[in-house]
Parts: sequence; C-alpha cells; structure tokens
Amino acid sequence: MTTATGPVLITCGEPAGIGPEIAVGAWEALRDTVPVAWMGDPRHLPDGTVWQEVLSPAGAASVCASALPVLPHTFDGGAGKGVADPANARGVIEVIARAVDLVKTGNASALCTAPIHKKALIEGAGFAYPGHTEYLGALAGSDSRAVMMLASDALRVVPVTIHIALKDVPQVLSPELLRDTIRITHHDLQSRFGIATPRIAVAGLNPHAGEGGAMGHEELDWIAPLIAELAAGGMQITGPLPADTMFHAGARARYDAAVCMYHDQALIPIKTLDFDRGVNVTLGLPFIRTSPDHGTAFDIAGTGTANPCSMTEAVRLAARLAAAA
Repeated sequence: MTTATGPVLITCGEPAGIGPEIAVGAWEALRDTVPVAWMGDPRHLPDGTVWQEVLSPAGAASVCASALPVLPHTFDGGAGKGVADPANARGVIEVIARAVDLVKTGNASALCTAPIHKKALIEGAGFAYPGHTEYLGALAGSDSRAVMMLASDALRVVPVTIHIALKDVPQVLSPELLRDTIRITHHDLQSRFGIATPRIAVAGLNPHAGEGGAMGHEELDWIAPLIAELAAGGMQITGPLPADTMFHAGARARYDAAVCMYHDQALIPIKTLDFDRGVNVTLGLPFIRTSPDHGTAFDIAGTGTANPCSMTEAVRLAARLAAAA
C-alpha cells in the first residue's frame, strides 16, 4: 500500500477535451485545502491560467495556494480543442505512466486522472487496453485485478464487466470473475472507505433476476449459490436482486455498494441520481486512483462552460482516501 504523502496528481487526459479546464476548476475550488499538481503540457491549459512549474511533487504544497503547480510533459501535437490530435496520444499515455510511478514510489498521495479518448490513443499510439482502468491495472504490476467503482454520496456501484458489448456479457461473466470482483469490493470498502462490515447487494443478470428460471438460468445455476457461499463465509451480502428495484431510496439504504453485472446496469442509476458529483474509483490497486465520471466532451472543450464538479469531487475523494490510508 502506498504511503499517503505529497499532493494529489492530476493527469491531463485528452488535451483537446475538457480535462485541462476542469483540472483548473478543481484546483481553484480546493487550492486552500488539497495540494495538487497537474501533469501535462502547459500549452493545453486554458488561457489565463495562473500556473507555476515545480520540479517534483514535493514542491506543490508551497505553490498551490497562489498558482496551479505543474509537472511539465512536452507533447508532440498541437494545442487545439474539440478534435483529438493523434500526435498527442503518446504524451497522454506517458503522463499516466509517469504519474503512476510517482504515486507508487510514495512521491504523491494519490492519482486523479482526467478523461482520455481511447480511439485517439489507439489510432495515435496503438494503445492496447480497453480503457484507463485496465491500463492502470497493468501499470500497477499487482496480482490484484483492477475493478471500477462509481461513487457519490447517493450510491456506490461496481460493474463486474465493463467495456464490452452487451451480447458478450453472458460469456465473459463467470463465477471466478464475480467472486473476485465482490472480494475486491469488500476489501476496499474496509481498507479504503473505512466500513468495518460492508453490506453488498448483487444484481441479477436477467430481468427480475431470472424470475425463477423463466427469464434466464444464470441466477439459479451459479449466481445465487456463489452469493450463499460468500454469506456463509461471513460476508454481509444479498442477491441476486432484480436490478429495477435496487436503486430507489429505500433499497439504497440497505447496502454500502451494489455489484452489477454489466456497464449500463451500474452506470445508469448513479448518473441519474448524481451526474455532476459521481466519481470513478479504481479498486484493487496498490495506490489510490479516482477520476471524474464523464468523458472528454469535445463539443464544449475550450468554451469555458465545462462543469468541474465531478473533477473537484474526484480530487477531494482521492485526498480523503489517502488521508485514511
């Protein structure tokens, strides 16, 4: 586990998107309470940003109140907004790797990543990962699998399968994958979030959780037995539950996190309940990583209208988790 020292590092993400401007917005909101350091090419920061180069994360604390501390990284491409420049892809990937190294070695307390544009990274640099989460798992060099959680004050959700087509979910979903996801979620709710006895609710795969086999057999065949096995081992866990009745206020009061079977089953509820404040937290890593719960928003990049609230909450949560580590 990484020692919680130094600032929260904010990676630039896709420079043609809203990442740089929401990073500045988060710094402005937290400058007096949470030391941060931004990593990227300063050319991509919004015009008028007050920033100062620092040689290492250690220099951020003394600068943060008056200027955005910047650990510069030179990019090969342009500084335009709204359209990704493939020449910047390599720089985006390098910044993430560099930031992970700084956090792993204890030079920073946590990592907060701005949104990337996967298509641009694939086309510009042959990026070989489905997304940020999978790349961070590879960089961690850990035996644990990286697991995505979306968290807000209203709800925490964990999708078991993430960036795959819906038609592929039943083939990818397995007892081993579900068990591993639940155990990582349980562990990090205890170790990261300070919940001594986490309550976990597990959604079914099929409508009405299969309705006794009338709408699918996965629940009967192996999901319910697996949950019963974990409950018998002492875990406070319920399910499989019909996903359409899991997310009203009364249901949410009965659990600390909901484990869902696929991407939209998890993300639609939290984005409906708290779109602006949802935070992506990567579980199962030997360091803390958060991210805003939205994409690059090319359509508004550079207009000064992007809402920095999710990035602000992501930095705030990263700092809180680091302080509790």
